[in-house]
Amino acid sequence: MQNKLQELTDKLYQDGLAKGKEEGDKYLADARAQAEKIVADAKAEAARIVAKAEKEAADLAGKAKSDVKMASEQALQATRKDIENILTDSIVKAGTVKALSEADFLKEIILAVAKNFSAQESADLEIVLPEALKKDLAPWVEANLAKTLKGGVKASFSKKIAGGFTIGPADGGWFVSLTDETFVDLIGEYLRPVTKKLLFGE
Repeated sequence: MQNKLQELTDKLYQDGLAKGKEEGDKYLADARAQAEKIVADAKAEAARIVAKAEKEAADLAGKAKSDVKMASEQALQATRKDIENILTDSIVKAGTVKALSEADFLKEIILAVAKNFSAQESADLEIVLPEALKKDLAPWVEANLAKTLKGGVKASFSKKIAGGFTIGPADGGWFVSLTDETFVDLIGEYLRPVTKKLLFGE
């Protein structure tokens, strides 16, 4: 009886031990599977983050490179434009302003333009001349220019005009600007393509 009790106890112990080991192995396998899944998920997430960071870095580098290239091209174009302007101004401005500030030269141009106006219509003309040349031009306008034209001519003088003149009908409907600034712009526009070709081969 004692032996049977011992055998039963041993059997229960062995069964319990085997069952406990089996459950322990199962829990351990589940834990390992979960750990492996967590590690795999973490690796996948890390790879995704790294790939995203690399893409963002590449995009940023590409954008920075593009921005630098664009800024360089704009700076180059601006520099070229400045060189063109400096060269064109140095060629055109000094000579034009000087010529259009000389009374005798202005008289020739005014006469040619005024005659053309007078040939088309006999309306009175208004002309605005440089204040600096008033002493030389005022008597000439009254004595010579007025006699040449069909209509009358009214002259005024402005400090805003350094050289050249503006001319148009006295009613003020419109006028033609032939000031030094207008001539510089006009000649400059003609010379700019030539200057660009000479400087940059374009």
